[in-house]
This record gives sequence, C-alpha cells and structure tokens, in this order.
Amino acid sequence: MAQPTPLMPHATASWLVDNTALSFPQIAEFCGLHILEVQAMADDLASVKYTGRDPVHSGELTHEEIERGQADPDYRLKMQKAPVEVSRTKGPRYTPVSKRQDKPDGIAWILRNHPEMSDAQISKLIGTTRTTIAAIRDREHWNIQNIQAKDPVTLGLCSQRELDAAVAKAAKKSGTDDTTEEQVVDEGGDEKQKLIDELRAEREDQARAASEAAQEAEAAAWLQAKRAAEAGENQD
Repeated sequence: MAQPTPLMPHATASWLVDNTALSFPQIAEFCGLHILEVQAMADDLASVKYTGRDPVHSGELTHEEIERGQADPDYRLKMQKAPVEVSRTKGPRYTPVSKRQDKPDGIAWILRNHPEMSDAQISKLIGTTRTTIAAIRDREHWNIQNIQAKDPVTLGLCSQRELDAAVAKAAKKSGTDDTTEEQVVDEGGDEKQKLIDELRAEREDQARAASEAAQEAEAAAWLQAKRAAEAGENQD
C-alpha cells in the first residue's frame, strides 16, 4: 500500500530542496511529484514560487529519517506521521481567495434584485458578514465606488439552485409574516419559543460572522506575506 503524501506536497518539496541534501528522486517520491517538478524548483524555474513547509515541524519526517536518506540516495523516505485530512465543518460558506473580492458585487446584486431576502440569508448564501451587507446597503463600504452589482451565480459565489431556493424561501416567509405574528400574539407559549429561536439564530450568526472574519483575516495575511516575498525576489 502506497504511503500518503505530505499535506502540502509542493511546499514540502521546496523546503526539502532548500534545506537538505536529499536527491531529487527521493524528494519527488516522498512528495508524490514528478522529478522534473522538483528539478524546476531547484533550478528556480518553477512557474509558481512556493513558500517552504517544514515536514519535521509537522511531524511528517524526522531529522533522523532525513539523515538516512542523505546517507543513502537509494533510501526511500518513510512518512512518520500521516497528515490529518482537512474536512469542512458546519459554518459559513468557504469562498476561495481569488473570488472573495467578488463578494461585494454579488451582495449588491442581491440587495437590488431580491430585497425580500434577509441579511441572514444573504450571509449564508454568499458566505459574508452582516456588517459587510449593511455597509453595502447603506453605501458606507470602503470600496463602494468600485462595487458593481453582478449575479452571484455568474461570479461563482453560489449555484443557481441555491439562489433560487433562498429567493423562494424569502418570498414564502415575507408572505406569511402577518399570519405568523397574529398567531404569536394569541399564544404566549409560541411567543416564548420564538424568542428562544431568535436568540439561538443570533448566536449562530455571530459565530459564523466571527469565523468568516477570521477566515478573511487569514487570507489577507497570506496574500500580504506572498506579495512581500515576491517583492523581495524582484529586488534580488
């Protein structure tokens, strides 16, 4: 049975090329890459510059294992600790870094074309925060001058089915609000349950907003570090 590859094969290979005397075939086999990819990294010809990832720090290799490989070019490196598979947990929709700049355009489109949708629905559909939605609605967003309303489906922020379902749900809710309010007034027990449900939903929204904010902050820090590294390479 083939052993698993590192969690970040290219970044790990880049680190091994820069920090060890392992042969290219050894690195390529351990990382699950073609030897020419490793050769390109070593010759600084790779189309993408990878920030090295230390496999010793992650527990995937040990210094002793690397030394065995350096002493014997035919030695096959053994994975010491298989990487933990990353799985999505319940929370806000994940949006790739390359598409996050499109979120304001998608939000503006929904606000213009489907005002019946609540902030909570938009937040869940697009994967954003209520603060961002409110800023765009009130035209107080820092980049409001450059925001152009665009279909979130076209932007790849959600599927047409998801958008249609959210719109249908919002329309149904807006059409039954009056009846629901009358029932709540008549039944004290329903009023209490509704308050509990609202408080629970608010806590969940806050948790999603915090997770989204942390996600965006992490992405911003990653982009800043990448640009700084590219700027340093250009100066060299």
